[in-house]
Amino acid sequence: MKTYKVIGLMSGTSLDGLDIATCHISKALDRWDYSIEQTKCVAYNLRMKKKLKNSIYLTADELLIFNNSYGQWLGEQAKLFIEENELQIDFIASHGHTTHHQPENGLTYQIGSGQYLANECGYKVVCDFRTNDVALGGQGAPLVPIGDRLFFGDYDFCLNLGGISNISFEKKGKRIAYDIGLANMILNHITQKIDLQYDKGGELASNGTTNKTMLEQLNALDYYKLPFPKSTGYEWFTQKVIPIIEANDDTIENLLHTSIHHLCEQIAIQVKANTETLKSRILVTGGGAMNDFLIATLRKKLGSDIEVVVPGKRLVENKEALVFALMGVLRLEGEINILSSVTGARRDSSSGVVFVPT
Repeated sequence: MKTYKVIGLMSGTSLDGLDIATCHISKALDRWDYSIEQTKCVAYNLRMKKKLKNSIYLTADELLIFNNSYGQWLGEQAKLFIEENELQIDFIASHGHTTHHQPENGLTYQIGSGQYLANECGYKVVCDFRTNDVALGGQGAPLVPIGDRLFFGDYDFCLNLGGISNISFEKKGKRIAYDIGLANMILNHITQKIDLQYDKGGELASNGTTNKTMLEQLNALDYYKLPFPKSTGYEWFTQKVIPIIEANDDTIENLLHTSIHHLCEQIAIQVKANTETLKSRILVTGGGAMNDFLIATLRKKLGSDIEVVVPGKRLVENKEALVFALMGVLRLEGEINILSSVTGARRDSSSGVVFVPT
């Protein structure tokens, strides 16, 4: 198989910005290989961030219009990135930005029209990776585990700390993965109360103390009792988590400190429940991996038998863009890119819709 040169586009629930990564992906002797080449993060301005955050409240026609304009914007950013780096690429794989995720109602929606994107940048686009899995009765999430298996199978666990936390691992020959729950979504929501985009390195959180009432309320959330496969999103956060934050009148430091202890406790519960060896290694990526206090807290909760590995910054920040690039390659090769053992769908699938520029 040739080496595919793909641009991966990823926008996550933490609303940090658009991650763009040129990825070279190939397969030899049944082993997949990758390299992450040029990268860029396009930070969302306040207007775009607010519009994305509130898109869940748009009317149907407003949302569809935004889908098109956001797709065109993605195309503009991809085109600029290609020109800046004088790239020769094969296609673009775009996750889009999730506005609605209600798999129990057969609904998941990622804005960023593939046709508008393709027309604007002039390249083939593979996108809309989640819809087919939901149509097959699955959660449509998480999708990164296919990359965990093919690229990072040497680790016992792969943990992603984006807006939400999700984990994947092998169990009895099957890849298992699901959204654990909270991560940067709650932390960023709290810091934005003081007009701070995020708590760099967890400095504020490290100076706080635990609000026991809030910790108990967060740990008692019904979502944590659900069996996998399961996934969650912004709707759950607004309906179930924000009321707990607002009900606890405390300092920003204490709210952050408590939230980190909560999410680390929930992660530790899941890791320990699925550890099959005496010594385990867990790969941690996503924005939360750069939060020093969070990682230190996680190491304490997990104990010395579980090694927490935080890789280099390039992989931490671009793993999801890399995996969606891989998913695009698998789609064009006609190979499975979504695992039913992860999502609960009726079968594995090769998902994604292909758009060509006109």
